[in-house]
Amino acid sequence: MIATRRLILASALAAPAIIASHRSEAAAKTLKISHQFPGGTIDEGDFRDRLSQKFAAAVKAKTNGELDFEIYPNSSLMKTVAQFSALRRGALDLTLYPLAYAGGEVAEVNIGLMPCLVSTYAQGMAWKNAPIGKALTDLLEKRGVKILTWIWQSGGVASRAAPVVSPDDVKGLKIRGGSREMDLMLKQAGGIISSVPSNEIYAAMQTGSLDAAVTSSTSLISFRLQEISKAVTSGIDGSFWFMFEPLLMSKQIFDGLTPAQQAVITEVGASLESFALDAAKSDDKDLSAIYAKAKATTKAFDAAALEKWKVVARDTAWKDFAARSPACAELLAMAEKVPATA
Repeated sequence: MIATRRLILASALAAPAIIASHRSEAAAKTLKISHQFPGGTIDEGDFRDRLSQKFAAAVKAKTNGELDFEIYPNSSLMKTVAQFSALRRGALDLTLYPLAYAGGEVAEVNIGLMPCLVSTYAQGMAWKNAPIGKALTDLLEKRGVKILTWIWQSGGVASRAAPVVSPDDVKGLKIRGGSREMDLMLKQAGGIISSVPSNEIYAAMQTGSLDAAVTSSTSLISFRLQEISKAVTSGIDGSFWFMFEPLLMSKQIFDGLTPAQQAVITEVGASLESFALDAAKSDDKDLSAIYAKAKATTKAFDAAALEKWKVVARDTAWKDFAARSPACAELLAMAEKVPATA
């Protein structure tokens, strides 16, 4: 009888702990982060993957494990371009995504890779608190996407032939720009356009279906394009190529979280912007040394060349974008008001 009473008492004492454990398990939620970039560790590798890991670790810690994450690099969860549409539908939770890749679905987002529109990191980061930033944020949220981390990257050109510095250097080259507007400018300069995501550039250049590619310094390094390039042009002193490549979240998924969880996600996302900025600048500095070590010719854009590119960009990409819709024209006008020295 005594043993029976002890068993009943022990069971009663254990019950709250068991219930609490079940509640904790029920409350835990695992979110998926997808991106197209090479995977690594939280301390080494492509900074965009590292940022994803830092975000996941910080949010998990700050929510006491209520939110956990699975990270899928190298477009291993789904194809690169499809990630934006999946985000809008709530079929994907988060992605670190070159926003201009979604230009076929939402034309206005091509503002994020408009040639010669952003020429410094300060100018790009100033968008966040300027009218262009509010307009872009509102535009995306109405389409089911939330910006968590503002990330800008400068870019350069890897080439299997001679260096690409001025518009004249593009003539006859099969080249990749990364957005409709970038391609329009390159086409006007005499390039033959090939549209591939950055994670497919290596294969395209290796087979000869691509002669040159414009992409971020980080991608020029992470995708090991120095192995198949004879030349690289760095954007360290300025570039016609600055891309907005934010960490994005499905608004449907975000809205389904508790207010406390939403606050943590918003706070952590914003806190990583300084890490991204420093890492992007560091890759700009490292680019030339990495390609020089691979025996590639290294060049940098100069002010005269960039001014020539801007003339071509205004007559092609800017004009085409503004003509697509009043919303596009308004975004372009707002972006032009943000000074390069912001």
